[in-house]
Amino acid sequence: MKMNFIQGPGRPSVKALIPSALNMMSKASTWIALAGAGLTSAASASTYNLPGGPQPFQLNLPDPATRLAAEQNWLHWAMMIICLVIFIAVFGVMFYSIWKHRKSVGHKPANFHESTAVEIAWTVVPFLIVIGMALMATKLLVAQKDTSNADLTIKATGIQWKWGYEYIKGEGEGIAFVSTLDAGHRALSNAGGPKKGEIVSDYLLKVDKPLVVPVNQKIRIITTANDVIHAFAVPQFGIKQDAIPGFVRDTWFRAEKTGDFYGQCQELCGKEHAYMPIHVKVVTAEQYSAWTKERLKEAAALADDPSKVWQQADLVARGEKVYAANCAACHQASGKGAGPIKALDGSAIVLDADHLKTVNILLNGAGGGSMPAWKQLSDTEIAAVITYAKNSWSNKTAQLVQPAQVQAARK
Repeated sequence: MKMNFIQGPGRPSVKALIPSALNMMSKASTWIALAGAGLTSAASASTYNLPGGPQPFQLNLPDPATRLAAEQNWLHWAMMIICLVIFIAVFGVMFYSIWKHRKSVGHKPANFHESTAVEIAWTVVPFLIVIGMALMATKLLVAQKDTSNADLTIKATGIQWKWGYEYIKGEGEGIAFVSTLDAGHRALSNAGGPKKGEIVSDYLLKVDKPLVVPVNQKIRIITTANDVIHAFAVPQFGIKQDAIPGFVRDTWFRAEKTGDFYGQCQELCGKEHAYMPIHVKVVTAEQYSAWTKERLKEAAALADDPSKVWQQADLVARGEKVYAANCAACHQASGKGAGPIKALDGSAIVLDADHLKTVNILLNGAGGGSMPAWKQLSDTEIAAVITYAKNSWSNKTAQLVQPAQVQAARK
């Protein structure tokens, strides 16, 4: 079988590779799965027919949006067909021999010690098959790791439990933001998920800020992590790369069509693992240029001088937004916490006049990782959220933390 990855007019369709019998088996298995599962659950119904996302009872690989993913699909079916042919051949010969040479029809067992020809055949033939399969797979693996000559380079940092994106090379260089699960979806999950019959097409996949990239451009993704091992994966792009603290890995994709594509962290990273989605929005080159200009303009407007002295009311207002986006998922909007998550309302550390205690917790984390570090927030954002906690709920301390204090604690 010939793999034509980079050159050539195109790849034969998967249907051309799969006999109609396999297609029928796939359809039959889908109906068996549906029958065995009974009624569709509210959770699976909520993600039904989401373009770029998972489908309920999906048994096959998703529709590819990149050449890499298309090649992976092709390789998957090629390997499946090879294995099926070997299975039929080996077990066909075995069962034929058992039936044809059974004792009940008077067959006498052969009396021989060994056959050199047979031993050579069953050594050489499997070796050649494995080498052929390895060559096909190796060509694709090499292509997957070729991250050179990228049009755009983006750093994706795994954070318990969200993704931080930094555009470090190419158009949009300097853009950076944190992408978090939509607060409404988190609240819906805490309430038990969508109700029976309720359709939420992107349930637990919607984020506040998607990763935006241009179509038909090579995008290099550099992965790392702040705390534990995460994994950046978007199935329709055919990419999955671990994000490891203290290490840098990379992968790439070139989306061939515009639209929204979804993935999730694919490394068990803690209790909020299920709430760490990836949303990649692929747009035209013109739309991407407009988006980058708008984002850079917003970043410039939001750039804070850490030496600026803030009034308490302004810091509290800013801190309320930071808290809602980053802290409320665990500590609750009421500040009461939940289960092992400590309450901020009435907390001795929050009420303490020594602001450095709270600042250090946000910068370095606490509880052996149960409270993650929030170094990715700016000095002003950390000062604002601490000031908000010190002056909200029953915490009426009238204390405030200035960004300069946070900046000094980082050093």
